[in-house]
Amino acid sequence: MSRRAVILSAVPVSTALCRYVQPGDFVVACDAGYRNAERLDLRPDLIVGDFDSAPQPKTEHETIVLPHVKDDTDTQYAAHWLLEHGYDEITLLGALGGARLEHTLANLATGLYLAKNGVNVLLVNERSELRYLVPGRELILQRRDWKYLSLFPMEGRLTGVCIRGAFYPLENAVLTADYPLGVSNEFIADTAQLQCSGGCGLVVLTR
Repeated sequence: MSRRAVILSAVPVSTALCRYVQPGDFVVACDAGYRNAERLDLRPDLIVGDFDSAPQPKTEHETIVLPHVKDDTDTQYAAHWLLEHGYDEITLLGALGGARLEHTLANLATGLYLAKNGVNVLLVNERSELRYLVPGRELILQRRDWKYLSLFPMEGRLTGVCIRGAFYPLENAVLTADYPLGVSNEFIADTAQLQCSGGCGLVVLTR
């Protein structure tokens, strides 16, 4: 049985994103992410952070205070903690956009770390959903109201790429980091199927 968790990072989110949280999800708020817990009316099961971007909240929730000088970001620490505790389906909210682009890039790297360790990862903001394509695991995407489907390699070369159910299909293709061949594809069926044989890819759905 899958064990689900939600990581709340610091980029402010709208209340509409509460639809991505299911009853029973384990909720981790990272540093200023506890403000997103308040917006979404969630009670964090765990709060982690060095609290350099927001004061440490006065709370009875379990809190792990991290040192300011460290290798892990607060979100990376939360991801590692959840992986160690057996969570295999993790959604990140408040991890995309905001004033600091480097934080988004760091969170994409954290998502990749989780995906390469067998976790089903989803990063969400108000207009996009992001998933990871890894070898040996077919990714089936529902069309719903998504307009664009894009695929980007995360580690140089993405090989053996197959995309079906999209306007620009691919079969055993190679995508490289220096040429955005996979950008702005579109659904032509209710579902699209993606596979790869080598490397890791980032799949972006946008409206």
